[in-house]
Order: sequence, then C-alpha cells, then structure tokens
Amino acid sequence: MFEAKGKKKEIPQEGKETFTFLARGFEFKGTLTFEGTVRIDGSVSGEIRSSGTIILGEHAVIEGDVSAGTIVSSGKITGNVVATEKVHFLPTAVLRGDVIAFLVQMDEGVSFHGTCESEGRARKKGAEEVREAATQAPQVRVSHRGEAL
Repeated sequence: MFEAKGKKKEIPQEGKETFTFLARGFEFKGTLTFEGTVRIDGSVSGEIRSSGTIILGEHAVIEGDVSAGTIVSSGKITGNVVATEKVHFLPTAVLRGDVIAFLVQMDEGVSFHGTCESEGRARKKGAEEVREAATQAPQVRVSHRGEAL
C-alpha cells in the first residue's frame, strides 16, 4: 500500500498516448502544438496542430486553422480544418472555413460555410499532400444546404 520513503515509483509511459485538457475559460493567442490527444473547451486565437486527435468541446471558440490526424468538433471554428484521417462535426458545431480530410462526417444541425474536399476511402493522402491541396483549393463557397454563396 505504501512504498518506502525516498523511492519513486515510475509509471511506464511507453505505448501510452498523452491526453491534454484545456478547460472552459482557457484563453490563448498563438500557435498550439500537441502530441497525442487534446480536448479544448476554451478560446484559441491562432493555429492548433496535433499529430494525434483534437477534440473541440461545445464551448470551444477557435479563430485560426486546425490540423491533426483526427478532429472531432462540437464548437465554433473560424478557419480551415485539415485532417490526415477524419473530421467529425457534431450537431452544435459551427465552421466558417474549408475542410480537407480523408473522411468527413457532419451530423444534422452543423452550421458549415466553406468548401469541403474528401477522398473518402478512395485514396489516402499524405500529410504534405493534404496541406498543399489546402492552398490550391477552389474558391467556390457552398453552404451546408448546398447553396452557392
């Protein structure tokens, strides 16, 4: 139950994914870079990058680009979203920007104003190809109802 005084018990970290949580009320300006999974429920003005998963809670407000392997959002994003794996927008999500991802899922109720490029299961792009395609995306805007803006 108790260990000898002065001895440190090391918790093995190999093979375990890191998890970061930025709670409601958190405000940040600049670029956030993470490894592993991060959940954000606060405000970020700037770019967010992760090699793993980014989860944006219902109260998250992001003004900037978001890029990761997987992105799950129920918050508000004003900026482009790029994922090498999957993007999932939950019913309370609001996006004002473009989406480029291998797979895109939008639940009923999402507010989306921008363009979307997804290869589906046809061909998986590398991270550099996805970022390069974002800069060459067409400038046609379509609302979530399919109307040209």
